[in-house]
Amino acid sequence: QVQLVESGGGSVQAGGSLRLSCAASGSTNLRKWLGWFRQAPGKGREGVAAINTVGGTTYYADSVKGRFTISQDNAKNTVYLQMNSLKPEDTAIYYCAADGLTFLPLHGSQYKYWGQGTQVTVSS
Repeated sequence: QVQLVESGGGSVQAGGSLRLSCAASGSTNLRKWLGWFRQAPGKGREGVAAINTVGGTTYYADSVKGRFTISQDNAKNTVYLQMNSLKPEDTAIYYCAADGLTFLPLHGSQYKYWGQGTQVTVSS
């Protein structure tokens, strides 16, 4: 099994920054892909960023490209999402997710394992 625990959420002003962390445990074969997703009130789940933890390839939604960066620390089994130049529309609950294989890294249906989420609120 895989367990994922998010942290680092909070409230910031527009233009500010936050760094989210996703601590992963369990079989490494089942968490080769790590993705960040978000869900705002009344909206569906949106893929934000993803990383292949073996090769390091990254993917980003157009809405966050150039502002967000996904990275990993293999020694800590942790994936990060650095969020800069935050906008009010970034307000959402952010989830990390994992799976052993995916061909659509920003599609939530590709992931089996999910964390419980961390709230990000951006005010104007």
